Amino acid sequence: MLRDACEAPITVDDAAREAALSRYHFIRRFKAVFGDTPHQVLIDSRLERARHLLARDGQSVTEICASVGFSSLGTFSYLFSRRVGVAPSVYRRNARALIQVPEILPRPLYPGCFSLMCGWPG
Repeated sequence: MLRDACEAPITVDDAAREAALSRYHFIRRFKAVFGDTPHQVLIDSRLERARHLLARDGQSVTEICASVGFSSLGTFSYLFSRRVGVAPSVYRRNARALIQVPEILPRPLYPGCFSLMCGWPG
């Protein structure tokens, strides 16, 4: 529900009301269960969508920033850099260098021993 909030905004108050809890008790319980606050989950969801768009889409970083729900390019760039480890434009350049077939993201790489033990394709 909250992960889809990029598309249809939902407030913590709405979620707390649905769970029949006060706002602050809902946030505490949510963090105890999921390890992050609802706001952190929303930010992570937006950044994950931004990573996908940066790797595959032709939109500018500013357009992607707005399309995933950030109102400030500075905030988006700061959070993206802090959580992903590189600036959005650097991430785009690196991700696109890994893509060999247009529109298809590369498979994740696993150590060979895991591939052999689990019977995964190499």
